[in-house]
Amino acid sequence: MAMKRGQRNLITDIAGVYVGNAQDDSLKSGVTVLVGDAPFVASVAVMGGAPGTRETDLLAPDCVVASVDALVLAGGSAFGLDAAAGVADGLHRAGRGLAIGTARVPVVPAAILFDLLNGGEKDWTVNPYRALGEQALNSTRTDFVLGSVGAGCGALTAQLKGGLGSASVILDSGHTVGALVAVNAHGSPTVPGRPHFWAAPFEVDREFGGLGNCPTAFPLTVPVSSKLAAFASKGNTTIAIVATDAALDKAQCRRLATAAHDGIARALVPSHTPYDGDLVFAASTGRQPLVDPVGDTLLLGHAASLVLARAIARAVYEATRATGDKFPTWTERWKPKTGEMYP
Repeated sequence: MAMKRGQRNLITDIAGVYVGNAQDDSLKSGVTVLVGDAPFVASVAVMGGAPGTRETDLLAPDCVVASVDALVLAGGSAFGLDAAAGVADGLHRAGRGLAIGTARVPVVPAAILFDLLNGGEKDWTVNPYRALGEQALNSTRTDFVLGSVGAGCGALTAQLKGGLGSASVILDSGHTVGALVAVNAHGSPTVPGRPHFWAAPFEVDREFGGLGNCPTAFPLTVPVSSKLAAFASKGNTTIAIVATDAALDKAQCRRLATAAHDGIARALVPSHTPYDGDLVFAASTGRQPLVDPVGDTLLLGHAASLVLARAIARAVYEATRATGDKFPTWTERWKPKTGEMYP
């Protein structure tokens, strides 16, 4: 399978898909919304031990709702689930939603990550996430920046800032697969003590620095310090969306989401821990038919795992410094100096 990235190298390389971000920098938190120009098929796979979600049960293949209007990724732990209400409000005003008689009900599944202890100002009197959700919806577009924005605004990993990442790939079949992820993981995106990303074998066009694989031996297990364990026990999570223009039903989207979790395991060590709410939504716009239903779905799942691994590394690579950060960015920690590989 050729690894050819889309024009933008974003999930919005899938026609008809748009992403919006909103954040409060003093809060060190935010919201990311994915919306289509029409409702789309979606499902979900949860493999972390501490998920926080809204309306994910209806994404099961045996549930009656056939499509959704938007997907939301948010910070704020349980408070962040209110972002989906702001998105639903905006969609309702636009006349979108599931038609039930004369009523329209926007279907907006959501997932959250824990960023309540990242140094931001969390002393609000009114939950800010509903307003942030609507702001993110109103900012949806095809081009958007990565790093410390949206749901990734205040995200952290084991020893580095996390962030928002995205990537895409065009398969030989002509189908496009993209990923969008907010990385706030208990695990590490890089080899211990080195700048090299675990996702390095899957990098395309130096999209996260082009360092390649780690040239030295590294431990097969990653020791967890007492400081990291204490931080992890408060909550983490990597939440993602993989999407494709291939025509998939809900069951096939569920399989796509399940396969995409391999990308989390390839890019973050350890992953799917009891402290993470690791979750992947899968979405299909259905614009491109399957030619070979068995072969195409196999390759789509494989592509989803690789593109998600790349998106995770890009999220960390693109993170930027902000006042009060608890951890450094990858650039602060590892940017090579003149004539040197490492600081």
